[in-house]
Amino acid sequence: MFKKVLIANRGEIAVRIIRACRELGLQTVAVFSEADRRALHVRNADEAYLLGPAPSRESYLRGDKIIEIARTCGAGAIHPGYGFLAERADFAQACADSGIVFIGPKPSAIASMGDKAVARRTVAAAGVLVVPGTEAVGALHDDDLLAIAPVIGFPLLIKATAGGGGKGMREVANLEEMPGLLRSARREAEASFGDGNVYLEKLIEGARHIEIQLLADQQGNTIFLGERECSIQRRHQKLVEECPSPFVGEDQDLRNRMGQVAVRAAQAVDYVNAGTIEFLVDKDSNFYFLEMNTRLQVEHPVTEMVTGVDIVKEQIRIARGRQLRYQQDDIDLNGWAIECRINAEDPYNNFMPSTGVITHITPPTGPGVRIDTGVYAGFAVTPYYDSLFTKLIVWGETRAEAILRLRRSLEEYKIVGVRTNIPFHQKLVDSHRFMGGQFDTRFVEERFSIESTEDDADADLDIAAIIATLVAHRYNQRATNIVQRGKRDASNWKWISRWERMQH
Repeated sequence: MFKKVLIANRGEIAVRIIRACRELGLQTVAVFSEADRRALHVRNADEAYLLGPAPSRESYLRGDKIIEIARTCGAGAIHPGYGFLAERADFAQACADSGIVFIGPKPSAIASMGDKAVARRTVAAAGVLVVPGTEAVGALHDDDLLAIAPVIGFPLLIKATAGGGGKGMREVANLEEMPGLLRSARREAEASFGDGNVYLEKLIEGARHIEIQLLADQQGNTIFLGERECSIQRRHQKLVEECPSPFVGEDQDLRNRMGQVAVRAAQAVDYVNAGTIEFLVDKDSNFYFLEMNTRLQVEHPVTEMVTGVDIVKEQIRIARGRQLRYQQDDIDLNGWAIECRINAEDPYNNFMPSTGVITHITPPTGPGVRIDTGVYAGFAVTPYYDSLFTKLIVWGETRAEAILRLRRSLEEYKIVGVRTNIPFHQKLVDSHRFMGGQFDTRFVEERFSIESTEDDADADLDIAAIIATLVAHRYNQRATNIVQRGKRDASNWKWISRWERMQH
C-alpha cells in the first residue's frame, strides 16, 4: 500500500490533491516546469522536482520523466488530476508496468471511454442512446470526415477523441468551411493532448449539458452522486456549474434514469475510480450520451458541497484497494452549490488571455464559501497553460440563497495585477434568465453580453428616464432662481479681515 503520492499536474487541482493526501496522512511530491518554480503546489508539497521547460510538451506531458521521478523519490502512486496525462491510456499502462499505482481507471477503460469515438460505440452496444455522429472506430482522414458530414447533417461539431475542456473542438455550419476547421481542430488537439485524431457529432440545438458523477471501486460497486448542470459555456468551455441541475430540479425520476444509464455505461467497460458521464438533454427531457471523462472533473467541488463526499479522497482510497464507504441509498443532495471558474481573461476584450504578476488578492470568506486556487500575491500568470487559476464555489440551502451568496462573494473578490472574468460572472448572476434557470449551452454566445443583455433592456430604459427627469428638474430649478449682485464689493471673509485690521 503506497504512502507517497506524486501529483502529475499543476495549479489549483494539484493544490487540491495535496490537501486530500495530507488529510489521509500521505506524503506528496510535486513536479513543475521552469515557469512554475514558485507555484503554490510546489510550495505546499513535501518534495518537488523540475520536469523541464515551460511548454507542456516538454514538461507536464513528459510521462517518461514523471515516472522516472516517481521511481527516484519512492512515490508509490501517481495522481494525474485533470488535463495533461489524465486520460492517456498509455501513461496509465506505463505506471502499471513500472509498479506504480495510477490513481484513476484501468488503462483498458481509458482506452475504451477516453477515446470518444470508441466510447460512443461501447455505450451504444450497451443500449445507451448517443448523439448522432461518427460511428467508425479508429482514426479517420479528413476526406472520410468530409464525406460523412452531409449524412450527419449541419450544424455539427468536430471534437478531439482524446482529452476534453473544449480543446480541439470546432463548430461547423457548412461543408465549405469544414476543411480549415478540421486542420485547426487537429492542431489544437495535438498540442493539448498529443493526439490529433478527431470525430464528428451532430449539434443538438437548445440542449442542456448535464453530467453524472460516478464512483466505482475494485469490488464491483458503482454509484452516482447526482447530476451537475454545465450549460453555461463559451466556445464549448464551461464557465459556471451547479449541483443539482435547475432543469432536473425536483424530477427525481429523470435524475435516477440518467444515473442508472451512467452506471450501466461505466459497468460496460469495467470502470474503476471516479468518472463522469456527460449527457445532452433536449427540451423534452430526452437525454443522449455525449462522452465519458475518465478522470476527476474541474467542477467536482459542487458535488462535494452538496453530497458531503470528498471525491479526491475516495479516489485515493479506491486506488488503495478499499471498498466504497457509500451505497447508493447513502447519497442525498443537500442544498445547492454553484461554481464560477475564475480565468485570467479580459471579458471586455473578447476574453483575451491576460498575463502578469498578481500584486494583490482579497478572497471572499464566510459561511458556505470555498476557494480552490493555485495562486497568491506575487505569483506570475504566464501564457503557457490554461487560463483557469481559481474556482469560487458557494453553497446555500436553496438555489436562491446560493445565488445571493455568490453575488456577495464576487463583489468581495479582489484580484489586482491581471484581468479576470469576475465582471462576466457578476453580470451573469444578475441576469434574469440565469436566476430563473432559463438557459442552454448557447445562452452565453447568443443571448448574453457583458455590455448589455435582454434582461437589462427595460432596466436601462427606466434608469435613463429617471436620470432625464432629475436633469430636467435641476434645469427648472435653475431657471426659477434669481441671482443678484451683493451690495458689498467684496465677500464676507474680506470684510472680516478689514475689520480685524482696523482693530489693530
